[in-house]
Amino acid sequence: MLAKKTSKNQITLPKEIALKFQGVDYFDIKKDDNKIILIPVKISPADTTLNGIRDKMKKLGITENDISGGIKWARSGK
Repeated sequence: MLAKKTSKNQITLPKEIALKFQGVDYFDIKKDDNKIILIPVKISPADTTLNGIRDKMKKLGITENDISGGIKWARSGK
């Protein structure tokens, strides 16, 4: 399959490929040697993700003091 880059540097995915990624609006793009790799990305609202992180931290018993200590340790360069 061929895809042509337009004068505005846009590429349209061939229909056969696009149908395999229904519901995907964003792709992470990487260059590997002489290849362009598109990786589907699911975007979720920040508050949903943040709540999930907070819930996991609570289940693991991680506190704000643990986070502060971890940041100080990481910035110390040790």
